[in-house]
Amino acid sequence: MAALGSPLQTFRGLLRELRHASGRPYRDTPAYQHIVATFRAHRVTSQKLCRAQQELHFQAATYLCLLRSVREHTALHREYHGKGERSPEEVAGLVGFRLPQQPGGKG
Repeated sequence: MAALGSPLQTFRGLLRELRHASGRPYRDTPAYQHIVATFRAHRVTSQKLCRAQQELHFQAATYLCLLRSVREHTALHREYHGKGERSPEEVAGLVGFRLPQQPGGKG
């Protein structure tokens, strides 16, 4: 199993992805409030040892991976997705060619 890194790095990564995904201030979102409350509830203190901390960290890292992948997929889709059928002149222009002119002034 690969190392997960520190829980703080995962927490900051989740907040970074929320900032990218949210159109409004991300601290007002229920997702932000849930993440903060969950991380606070599962932190290790001197009074108790939370057995579920590793499980929470693994779930958080998995969710972070999902958020990053969705954001990157959306960016790639926007950049490379086809924009419908193109005219022959436009396709020729994309590859650096010009279509020949027809005799009689047509085209």
